[in-house]
Amino acid sequence: MDAIAKINAHKWAREPNEHYVEEFWCSERLFAEEKFEGLVWDSCCGFGRIPDSAIKAGLPAMGTDLVDRGYRGFDGACDFFDCEATVARNIVCNPPFNIAAQFAAHALVLDGIAKVAMIFPTARLNAAHWLRETPLMRVWLMTPRPSMPPGHTITAGEKPGGGKMDFCWLVWERGHEGPAELRWLRRDA
Repeated sequence: MDAIAKINAHKWAREPNEHYVEEFWCSERLFAEEKFEGLVWDSCCGFGRIPDSAIKAGLPAMGTDLVDRGYRGFDGACDFFDCEATVARNIVCNPPFNIAAQFAAHALVLDGIAKVAMIFPTARLNAAHWLRETPLMRVWLMTPRPSMPPGHTITAGEKPGGGKMDFCWLVWERGHEGPAELRWLRRDA
């Protein structure tokens, strides 16, 4: 065997609608470790992995997105930024990373929201100065590194694997003050 192991990482064409799909364990483990009460809303639900994981954990959930991607529990097409209030107490999502700050800011001012959790690239944390002005409560570093391929590769039947970026969950709680706590979210409990 070579002294330097070959990394099995994929490089896909950029998804024009920013539809990247997290592995099931990412949300399943979050719901196993992080306490949520009440309805969970995934405002960019894609194939519905986050709402399905919430339901599996015993939580009521709903999923909307800009585009209907075939999720059987889809609650309708909706532009998240047009929403002014929600019946959900929690927003848990994998938003487009290029507008993650705007997603978090909007989610945190919606009437009725108590908790927000978003997937975010770990490498971008050091430059995410916008986090200082938010009630960030916890950062869950996901390990091992999850693969998050574009949705079109999943629908084409390709198997994801060999992720090349590190990701974390950012969790905010309305009213939280003080520094954020750092924890590890392991695929295998």
